[in-house]
Amino acid sequence: MIDHALAHTRRLYAGRTASDKTEERFVSFDSLGQLNWLAVIVGALIYFLLGALWYAPAFLGRRWQRSIGWDPEKTLPQMKPTTYAIPALAYLVMAVAVGLLASATGTDTLVEGIVLGLTVGIGLSLMHTMVDATFDPNKPEPS
Repeated sequence: MIDHALAHTRRLYAGRTASDKTEERFVSFDSLGQLNWLAVIVGALIYFLLGALWYAPAFLGRRWQRSIGWDPEKTLPQMKPTTYAIPALAYLVMAVAVGLLASATGTDTLVEGIVLGLTVGIGLSLMHTMVDATFDPNKPEPS
């Protein structure tokens, strides 16, 4: 799929230089007013819902609890409003950041969005998570 997306992108921009696509584009907070805020909010909401699904006992929640060494006999901690508000705010900030990157790079097609998403997701988020998991002494070995 990635090869197909890259080939499609190359065909779209055949004969154009990088400066044709990104002329006068840069990351700036001035771009906040030009963001598609509906898309930003929907993106943050989708991320929040994926997290809720991920941690749901019916989906991967029990496996996640086992992977962190949680004793299923223990009572789950009480969830407070901040338990949900902080991740929701974080997802909104991430969606704004990706929106600013999309604006600065001229990402305006589905294929370009997929490439940007994979770049940010794998290049930044996954690598940060991998380093965190490597150095966290409280995480048990996978079983």
